[in-house]
Amino acid sequence: MADTEYYDLLEVAPNASADEIKHAFRKQAMKYHPDRNPGDKEAEQKFKQINEAYEVLSNEQKRAAYDHYGKAGVNGMGGGNPFGGGFDFSGGFADIFSDIFSDFMGGGAGGGKQKNRGMDLRYTLNISLEKAFHGSEEEITFPTIKNCETCHGHGTKDGKEPETCPMCQGRGKVRRQQGGFFVFETTCPQCHGTGHIVKDPCPDCHGSGQQKINKTLKVKIKPGIDTNMRIRIAGEGTDGVFGGESGDLYVDVVVEPHKLYERRDTDLYAAIPVSVCCATLGGTVEIPGIDGKKVTVEVPAGTQNDTLLKIKGAGMPLYDTEKRGDLYVAVKVMIPRHLNAKQKEALEAFRDASPEDDKCGEPEMKSFLDKIKDLFN
Repeated sequence: MADTEYYDLLEVAPNASADEIKHAFRKQAMKYHPDRNPGDKEAEQKFKQINEAYEVLSNEQKRAAYDHYGKAGVNGMGGGNPFGGGFDFSGGFADIFSDIFSDFMGGGAGGGKQKNRGMDLRYTLNISLEKAFHGSEEEITFPTIKNCETCHGHGTKDGKEPETCPMCQGRGKVRRQQGGFFVFETTCPQCHGTGHIVKDPCPDCHGSGQQKINKTLKVKIKPGIDTNMRIRIAGEGTDGVFGGESGDLYVDVVVEPHKLYERRDTDLYAAIPVSVCCATLGGTVEIPGIDGKKVTVEVPAGTQNDTLLKIKGAGMPLYDTEKRGDLYVAVKVMIPRHLNAKQKEALEAFRDASPEDDKCGEPEMKSFLDKIKDLFN
């Protein structure tokens, strides 16, 4: 059976193309590199093994010998120990490691000023339930960082591009080799990672190229928005550095509590007081709807306390649509604390007209009285 250890180490098939092998090696090297696994001996050993595998598989002659004879076929060709002095940098090996070290440090191998993306910003916006229902356009003001208009973001007094740092050639990083093979990158001590040198700084931004300002803009709120929803406004974060793209602004919406309604997704809940007569004989109650129109609540005769009445389609809109949730009204039967003479007389007459065993005239009361009788017996 053919030796497939090197292919297994790189997690590729024996018939993998050169590009597939290169991509697989880069992925594994990033994963097990000692810089990403400090003190991990197992990762260090795995890193050496995948280097050994790639040294062989990236070379056509060595790969052919390995496919036919296994490791024995490449032992005399400089393979098997990439750290022992016989390291072969053919087949773009050095280029790959240049890419890997670049990924570690967040920069490319070429020179030029470092284009850095601006920061994202967050703003908390409080709105009323009515605005959440109808939608609105809100004006907000927030602190941000913009490129200096005086120097056009260059940080120089004359407004021209600053000089490229001679030490790092604009990379913002300098490399040093240690142990004969490992290459480490650190922040350039001369430009402090900016990649450029400002000899005569702009008086307004003091050479930074940016200034703090308060910015005002309008935010469109769509109907049905709810608490914890976030609006992203692209490019309204801080400005990028040296041509880098701007960050984004994220507006976190908070819908304030309402005096009458409680919101649950697209449904609304409210509690309304009704008189004993209305609950007993039936009637209607009008309340202000969230859309500004009156909502008529039909209270059926014999409605009990805490009964939940549903008014379909009177709730909140589903976000950015014309569909609406429902309104649920909890009936709170109000028992009068003080009665005048006529009211007392009327209630006495009602009680006299009720059956002897059921003074309230309700089957629920009769069932309860029957249970009490059973307990006394």
